[in-house]
Amino acid sequence: MLALAPTNVAGAPRRRKRRFRLNPRYQPRVVSFRGYSPGTIVIDPRRHYLYLVLPGGRARRYGVGVGRAGRAFRGSARIGRKAKWPSWTPTKNMIRREPRKYARFASGVPGGPGNPLGARALYLYQGDRDTMFRIHGTTQPSSIGRSVSNGCIRMLNSHVIDLYRRVPPGARVVVI
Repeated sequence: MLALAPTNVAGAPRRRKRRFRLNPRYQPRVVSFRGYSPGTIVIDPRRHYLYLVLPGGRARRYGVGVGRAGRAFRGSARIGRKAKWPSWTPTKNMIRREPRKYARFASGVPGGPGNPLGARALYLYQGDRDTMFRIHGTTQPSSIGRSVSNGCIRMLNSHVIDLYRRVPPGARVVVI
């Protein structure tokens, strides 16, 4: 008996969606970490880690995706605000660089599971100015451990929900 491959509506063979599996080194864990005050978020873009500094020379470490070369956030900031299921609008620079990709979203995308910012967002401010950079969830989990974003720090949705609960507005963020 001949077995046929599953097909889609148009009759073309369906591709099986590969289930995403996070590299174990990017799973949250508590590690030794010194040099910053408890409550500080420290981001190491070269290693693709975000650390939430804890008391006693420890930190909770998460794997992250970061900005591609030339688009990464640098320096320090603070969490200016937090949002659950945030809406998203591409920046003018994103639209100018890649109009085919981003112009159709110029009026924004409401929050929800299909939104590029994912389940939570922590907005980075310098003084009273929104930097337009965020620590946020993602609809692209395979980007964790890679330098592919337009500059924001991406986390798995479950990880950013955990971080969101642990970090108050005003927390210091440092990119090393």
